[in-house]
Amino acid sequence: MAKQKNIAPEAVEEKKTMPFTKMNYILVLAGIALIALGMILMIGGGSSDPDVFNEKMFNFQRLTLSPILILLGFAVEIVAIFWRKKK
Repeated sequence: MAKQKNIAPEAVEEKKTMPFTKMNYILVLAGIALIALGMILMIGGGSSDPDVFNEKMFNFQRLTLSPILILLGFAVEIVAIFWRKKK
């Protein structure tokens, strides 16, 4: 049989760190803010009267800007998950 080495628990100390750092959490909050801003900008443009067409529904803010902000927010979330501090 092979000899077992008796190693003290203090000698086998592993460096335990959190998987996310402060920068990860800041990026997560920034991504959530971008997604929320995109959703807020998409609100509105409807008409209270079904017989009246509202042209504001098809403006730049709702068709272009808000989807770009939402996609940018998701991209920031992905970066936040994979962000590692350079050593």
